This record gives sequence, structure tokens and C-alpha cells, in this order.
Amino acid sequence: MSPRSPRAGVDYPGSYADVRAWFPSDAACLDYLDWLRWPDGFRCPVCRGTKAWKLPDGRWSCGVCGRRVSATAGTIFHGTRTPLTIWFAAAWQMTSQKHGISALGLKRTLGIGSEQTAWAMLHRYRTAMVRPGRERLSGIVEVDETFLGGPEPGVRGRGAQGKVMVEVAVEQDGRALGRCRLQVIPDVAGPTLRAFMIDHVEPGSIVITDGLASYRPACGGDYTHQPEPIGPSGQQAHELLPGVHRVASLAQRWLLGTHQGGVKPGHMQAYLDEFAFRFNRRRSRARGMLFYRLIEQAVQAPPRTYRSLVVDPGAGHRNPQRPPRDKRIRPASLDGDPIDRPWRQTARPKQHGTTDHVLH
Repeated sequence: MSPRSPRAGVDYPGSYADVRAWFPSDAACLDYLDWLRWPDGFRCPVCRGTKAWKLPDGRWSCGVCGRRVSATAGTIFHGTRTPLTIWFAAAWQMTSQKHGISALGLKRTLGIGSEQTAWAMLHRYRTAMVRPGRERLSGIVEVDETFLGGPEPGVRGRGAQGKVMVEVAVEQDGRALGRCRLQVIPDVAGPTLRAFMIDHVEPGSIVITDGLASYRPACGGDYTHQPEPIGPSGQQAHELLPGVHRVASLAQRWLLGTHQGGVKPGHMQAYLDEFAFRFNRRRSRARGMLFYRLIEQAVQAPPRTYRSLVVDPGAGHRNPQRPPRDKRIRPASLDGDPIDRPWRQTARPKQHGTTDHVLH
């Protein structure tokens, strides 16, 4: 029997009311993480043993090495003091809204004690949005560079302070757009563009670019390169490469709208990853599918400390200072009355990476 696709109401909640009903306690959340992390049964992350038994607190006791392991261990939830019910509610708010949610908006919506806590939660989720080994773009792919971010007061123009150079690639899917990839780049030199192509575009694809000379060595013999110089055609860049310019415009509007232009240059990549995660799943008929995919990837992503989120320029929005420990306010739990766990009633659906109704 071939593996089935995830289903709303069985594998993931269909509404926020379902989130509250399905995950009324941290124990229910932990069981869902367990189900997603070990679909074929528990496997010890230390010794890889499969002989184990479940403890009353939801952890596993490995029968080979004796370690006690939680489904949150070694994931973005590792060592969290924030209730898992809050984490799940945050994931729903982040994925169910068309334009996502800001840290301040999340703080106000869930009653989280500080914007810093909300900020760190969102960024830990963003680190899980890039799936290792994800499929590269293929077919006919438009590629171009642009500047995103800003604006800085009193500074205007394409290369204005506060903006960063971003390489954008978008699949053509008939008359529509397929998946996209966005990456911050330091320059448009051939080796830089070549690295981007290898990481994000499947060899053998048709690559359409403008007339920038660096794209010729970037494509090399691995791609069918179709340059479209702006000058000879008499057309504007957005006419020659409509896909990348549409995606870049949507990304810029999202940065200036949801995040009020507050994304610093060194922190741009994390936000671009979130934008691509949502854009590539825009055809999903169920918003709960995005929630499912995010939690599924979150239990496979490594842990990140607060300090690494602040210091690492690839994972932050700005650099908020952690409040003194004795003044931190832990968010209240969303614990409620328990119900049966629907995800345990049927066979586990196929894992991410196989075909379903969303663009991966």
C-alpha cells in the first residue's frame, strides 16, 4: 500500500479551534512531536537502538544505552521553558495567516510575557523552514539579482543603506509561477552566482537571466543558458523576467508590511527563508498543512540557543537584549481539557519530500 498524504482532521488540525482541542496540554503536544519525529517507532538518537519503553512523563528510556530521551531533545524545542501549548499556538499563528506574524503581534495575541521571547520562538521556527536535501528548482527557471530591505530614513535608491543584495530564482509553471528560492549574496561575481545555481537549480534546467556577463560562467555547461539582455530588446527588466520581479516585489511588500521595514541587513536570510516557505505552499487548500510541515521540520532541526539567534547574522531580526533572569515573565500555559489524539488513530502519512497538494 502506497503511503497516503496527510489529511486535515486526522494528521493535522483544520482550525485554531482544533489546535486548542487537539493540544490542550504539554503532554498532548509532546505526543504529537513524538509521532512526527519517530514515525517508524522510537530510535535512540545516542546509540540508534530501537529497544525502549515509554515513561510516565512522556520520555523514552533506551533499553540499549539507558538514556532517557524526550521528543524535544536535540530539536528547536530543546530545553525550552515555554509551554509546548504556546509553541504550537505560535506555529499556527505563524503559518495560518497569509502574511505571517511579527514578534510584537505574537506577544499580544498569545499573551507572551516579552517581545524577546516571542522573537526567539519565531526565529527558532525560521531556522527549521529550510529542509536539508530539499528538491532543487527545475524546468524553466528565471534567475536575477535585486535589492531588498530598508528603507533607511533619508536614503533612497536601489543600493540604499539598509538594503541587501538578494539572488532570486523562480520556476515557470506554464503561465503561473512555481517554487522560488531567495538567498542573500555578497556580490554578483561568477563564483558567487555559480554557488547559488548549484545549491538551488537542478542541472539540465533552462536558466533565463538578464545580460549580466557573470551568468555565463555561473551556468557553465550544467544548464541551458538563455540570456535576455535588456538593451537590445527595448523591454524593461520586469517584462523580460516577470517571475523573479513579481516574487521580489511580494517579498519587499511583506518585509515593509508585516515587519515594518525593521529587518536588519545581517538578519535578512531568516526572513527570506520564511517567505519562501510560505510562498512555495501557497496552493495548499488547508492552512493546517503548513502547520503540519513546520512542526514536522522543527523536530528534525537542531537546537538553537538564544545567544546564537542574536549573534548569528543569519537568524535574527534585530538584537534584542535578553531581560534579566529574575524579571523574565514565563508565558501562561494554554492547558485545557484532554480529548482523544486523532493522529494516533490511523497509519502515519508519508513524510515530507513526496508529492502532495503543496509546492515543496
